[in-house]
Amino acid sequence: MKYWLLFLIIFCISKSTAQNKDVLYDIIENTSSAKLEENIRILANFGTRHTLSDTLSETRGIGAARRWIKSEFESISKNCGNCLDVFYQKNYFTPKDGDRIVKPVWINNVLAIQRGKIHPNRFIIMSGDIDSRISDPTNYTDDSPGANDNASGMAGTIEAARVLSEYTFNNSILYVGLAGEEQGLFGGKGLAKHAKEKDWEIIGILNNDMIGNIKGIDGIIDNRSFRIFSEPVPANETENERKARRFYGGEVDGISRQLARYVHKNVKKYMPEMNPMMIYRLDRFGRGGHHRPFNDLGFAGIRIMEAHENYVMQHQDIRLENGIAYGDVIEGVDFNFAKKLTSVNAINLASLAWAPPSVKKLSIGGIVEASVKFTWEKAQDPNVIGYKIYWRDTTSPVWENERYVGDVNKYTLKGIVIDNFYFGIATIGKNGYESPVVFPNGIFKN
Repeated sequence: MKYWLLFLIIFCISKSTAQNKDVLYDIIENTSSAKLEENIRILANFGTRHTLSDTLSETRGIGAARRWIKSEFESISKNCGNCLDVFYQKNYFTPKDGDRIVKPVWINNVLAIQRGKIHPNRFIIMSGDIDSRISDPTNYTDDSPGANDNASGMAGTIEAARVLSEYTFNNSILYVGLAGEEQGLFGGKGLAKHAKEKDWEIIGILNNDMIGNIKGIDGIIDNRSFRIFSEPVPANETENERKARRFYGGEVDGISRQLARYVHKNVKKYMPEMNPMMIYRLDRFGRGGHHRPFNDLGFAGIRIMEAHENYVMQHQDIRLENGIAYGDVIEGVDFNFAKKLTSVNAINLASLAWAPPSVKKLSIGGIVEASVKFTWEKAQDPNVIGYKIYWRDTTSPVWENERYVGDVNKYTLKGIVIDNFYFGIATIGKNGYESPVVFPNGIFKN
């Protein structure tokens, strides 16, 4: 009898997952390159969006840009029956806060929250940067269109909101335009602090910074590859956690790395034409992005961006020099590629917003045995149907093996030696969606 019950559960999950595939394909199909082009052009045409630029003009400067972004979110909300809560989240900074803040400034993030029906305080976040810059990071008057860096990411965030506003989710989605990135990640710092103060439970942040260029400085033209940057372990881990890793492993299994694997797996499944590249770094060599302030406070966060950057089109005064056209102008953006990376974000936002919570506590044991034992604290969600154990070779970047084990809180994998693999567990919802994998955070003796 129990085997028939297990078969029925697996059949229901498979049927539900097949239905979910159709929804995610619809999300990909409904993402519009034409709408992205329209919005990227509008953002670039504000002349400059420098953090310290004009805030009073209706046509130029960061003030006009953020008001337009807010109005776009409000228009989307109106079309979905006021499904978005749209507002500014503000932080005040002065020159003492950083060399690139040459005068006091309010750094205003634009937030649009699509509240979850079951877990309104659990958030999956997609961000783009509002601001732009040229060669001198303190020059806030000259033209700085920032078409790719980062009108592309900001337009992608608005477009994801438009597409996903047609659906209802269990968890909340936060679409946000972050300001002050070029001055020192100040918008992200302000929002991450705000999240801590409000006791938000953050599933993760998908930071999109430059998602529109396909022609690299290295001469490669590639409209399918993109990078997913993620740090290996949380920046705020304790000394005891660091010491435990020496004996039990987990050097590449922090929450941000699991989020990166989640995105990688989803893209491989639903967008097989794409080439997601997991980069085992917090960000590009010696550089930073707006996911970092969230990582600093212990939240999961990754950076999604093009694979081949073109540095003559980044942070450059607009000019022609030695036959080379410098400047981050609209001609450097491939709108179809921006559509692809926006779709990458949208299907992962949806999957995570429909997924049940991850387990909080997962203990593992099996020293000097031919079996691996697990116990965990069940996720608190009415739509949980069960749990799935994952394992992989210790040298593998992705989870290779999986076993659905049902709605239990303990399980033994027989015939598998704990020394030779890494393990984790995901929570499975009745709708077929699953949480990111959780790496064991406890050990129990045999």
